[in-house]
Amino acid sequence: MKTILIALALACALCTSALAAPLGTNTRTVLPSQIQQIISVDYRALRNSPSGIALKNRVLPENLKTFESSLRGMGVNPDVDVEQLTFVAYRTSKGMMRTFGVANGQFEPKKFLARMKLKKQKSEKYHDSFLWPAGSFTMTFLDDNTMLFGEPASVKDGLDVRDGELQGVAANPDTMQMIVDAESGPVWSVLDQQGTQNMMRSALGEASALADYETIKKRLLGSRYTLDLQHGVDFDLNVQTSDSFTAGTLSALMKAGLLYKEATGTPAEKSAMDSMHVDSDSGRLIVKFRADDSKFQALLKTDLFKAVSH
Repeated sequence: MKTILIALALACALCTSALAAPLGTNTRTVLPSQIQQIISVDYRALRNSPSGIALKNRVLPENLKTFESSLRGMGVNPDVDVEQLTFVAYRTSKGMMRTFGVANGQFEPKKFLARMKLKKQKSEKYHDSFLWPAGSFTMTFLDDNTMLFGEPASVKDGLDVRDGELQGVAANPDTMQMIVDAESGPVWSVLDQQGTQNMMRSALGEASALADYETIKKRLLGSRYTLDLQHGVDFDLNVQTSDSFTAGTLSALMKAGLLYKEATGTPAEKSAMDSMHVDSDSGRLIVKFRADDSKFQALLKTDLFKAVSH
């Protein structure tokens, strides 16, 4: 049975693809109301942490690799110029999943525009913004320090939200509250009900195949996590459920999974189990993971982490 380590690994895999700390004003203006997940990573914190660097090198998502490559092609060094990066997964009015990213940093738009002119690149005007080709992405500046990027349709969705043509996240008070609760962390994420159900299904592994899980999952309302890499790894996952019984049931399932891995896992996995604490509080499932850099980096090399982070 897979354990809560999967939730951590899943979170970490996602953590390497986004922004952190409180969201900037212009970032908030493009967030759609139907967010399934928002992930925020402070690139400065990531660069200054041995665990963060190891994590980024091990599970860097393909879309982030593509983005970083596109930035370099535009004369932007992501290792120096990017300070924060946010990825947003959301549903359109027709139920289609789309994603876009928002990068904050030192981009010097005037120099960027001069390079585009030198390359004879043409932009597309959309509303009052100019969309520029960036490898497989389209990008535009929200201000001198904020860049919106993604597939053309996603970028246009973000601009439509900003300009009031689509409903923004402010119309979703539950998601807004979770963002407020989470965004003080250097790395954080918020998932809506469906995103939480998907995450917990992976976290529970074989246990999610039980018939009563279909009943339990309907009681999962949302979740948030923070990951602090300043002193080793400090991970907190908070899953909001409809009642204390559901939270207690999830807690019991995950504790059983921890015991299983402690008995059957590799030395690195067993050590990781010792660093995890699972509990419930009223209607919340609470998971905490504390480890130093060496223990976490050993965990990154295990087959278990590889299996659950891709």
